[in-house]
Amino acid sequence: MSADSTDLREAPDAHPLLLRLKESLSSCAESIQVGDGSSLSELVNFLETISGSALADPDDENAQNTAFEVLSEIHRFAFSPALDQEVMDALSFELPKAVAKFAGLSRRCLDITDRVIDRFIETCSPRDMLSILCEALGSSDRPAYASGYVASLLSGLSKVLLSLQRRHLEQVKVALPVIVNVLKATCSELVAKGVSSETVDESEESMTLYCRALAIADSIQAVCAKMEGKVNEKLRALLSLYVLQIMALLSLKEGDNISSYLHLVSQLTKFFPYCGLSYLGLITGSDVDIMGNTVTQDEEDDFMSCLSYVKHGACLSVIWGHIYDDVAQAGKQNVSTVRDQLQNNQTNRWQAIGMLKHILASTNMLWEIKKHAINFLLWFTNGSIVQDDVQTDGSFHLPSLYTASEAITKIIIYAPSTELRKNAFEALKRVLADSPTPERFDIVKALITNSNSSSMIAILLDLVRGDLHKERCQRISVEKDGLQSENQENSIRSLWNPEVLEFVENVLRPPEGGPPCFPENGDAVLAALNLYRFILITESAGKTNYTAVLSKNNLQKAYNEWLMPLRTVVTRIMSESKNDCDQLAVETVCALNPVEFVLYRCIELVEEKLKHST
Repeated sequence: MSADSTDLREAPDAHPLLLRLKESLSSCAESIQVGDGSSLSELVNFLETISGSALADPDDENAQNTAFEVLSEIHRFAFSPALDQEVMDALSFELPKAVAKFAGLSRRCLDITDRVIDRFIETCSPRDMLSILCEALGSSDRPAYASGYVASLLSGLSKVLLSLQRRHLEQVKVALPVIVNVLKATCSELVAKGVSSETVDESEESMTLYCRALAIADSIQAVCAKMEGKVNEKLRALLSLYVLQIMALLSLKEGDNISSYLHLVSQLTKFFPYCGLSYLGLITGSDVDIMGNTVTQDEEDDFMSCLSYVKHGACLSVIWGHIYDDVAQAGKQNVSTVRDQLQNNQTNRWQAIGMLKHILASTNMLWEIKKHAINFLLWFTNGSIVQDDVQTDGSFHLPSLYTASEAITKIIIYAPSTELRKNAFEALKRVLADSPTPERFDIVKALITNSNSSSMIAILLDLVRGDLHKERCQRISVEKDGLQSENQENSIRSLWNPEVLEFVENVLRPPEGGPPCFPENGDAVLAALNLYRFILITESAGKTNYTAVLSKNNLQKAYNEWLMPLRTVVTRIMSESKNDCDQLAVETVCALNPVEFVLYRCIELVEEKLKHST
């Protein structure tokens, strides 16, 4: 018996159980030699009963000690010199999984479990052990909150990968989806477990799991170093994607406590030079696309489906490097250079914003991570931004820019921090300002159409009004200097076009028909009226009609379909509320007073224009 198991506890039921275990082990070895595997099933059931009892009640000291002694006896048995290869091969199909269930009980149980699994790896076929450990990892009956169970099997896999003699790429590609899916599930369990408490034991549990995941990456790199040509290229691509996935999972669990795990983040970043990854390639997504295409080249499979967080990991890698210099230095990366490249290349900037959407729109990312993502976006959009010629086609980037913008609006609405909401608003303005004019209109229109928040719609309409005012000032300045060219004229006029009236119509005459509902849409209606009044006054004062707001048809449409139906609703609600003295009625009147004022001013302006147009 090993040193770990010589000091038997004095619990009254410990020795009988150990005697039963010894008999079961002896019987199992004998039955395997004669071709009978029934006793192996009995042994496994016995072990699962012991581990299950200890896992069910962590405070039961007797159950914990009994489990430790049973595990120690298994360790002694596995290292017995009298055990022949036939028995070891047969045991290897069941015992690693059963033993791994003890690993979550304590650190000492994890250490013994590691040694037992290592023993099987040393004596049995690496290909068989790879299959056995992968099957155990993906098992549906693994223990709840099974970080210890997973950690022990990951340790075994990291050593099995080094023992493989051939078909390394195929074997790694088989193992990685299992590893990644189990890590994702286990990290989710740790997140759920950590909602109520973050104990020292739990922190150590997380650290162990991520260290074992990191050891898998070390093994893949060691295997990759033995290979050449396409196999080496594909293995490096696999390693890249795996490292980015782990980076995301680590951040997902420890986003508000990432400083405690910086050494792990740095260790992951150290793989970047070997894998050919750069911060610019990661934040624009080009490196991720290259690695994904390399892995799936000439193959029709869904391998990438298991790596659902690689783009999150790519963004987070750069964000952590931006925040912590040691992380960037570990990967031999220069964050300042990335900023310069993003500021000087609009396409790269759009790609970076499109990549950040994966974090900003994710419901799984912590607010702390989203705060870092917003700050990073503000960092690289601040200062001297180079914008391409107005004719640049941004339609390809429209879906990503829209998704990122929509995600930012959700942060503005729901973020618990005032500072984060303020920064998100600034980020939204910069994203929209950096978008080409046609795409900007499409983005804002879609944001308004798809938003259920009256206040958010009001914010968006105010941004449109601000853009119109800014370009009007630019036009006046250019005209005064006498430097206006045809291209500048087209650029300045681009925002002032009939499409802008669609923003007003979308609010004052909703697609579902009829005037907007009050008082829930009060903010949006007030903003739409202010936008319409601004356009009407500006076009009249400048004697222009870029938006066609002054055409007789549009004036009559606004009067008959937008303003008069709205007046009817507002008048009725105001009349009903003034006769009611409860608090809600008072608040309704206060909310509708500015709407009523701007509405009547718009009606007066339209009536005056209609009078002069006849």
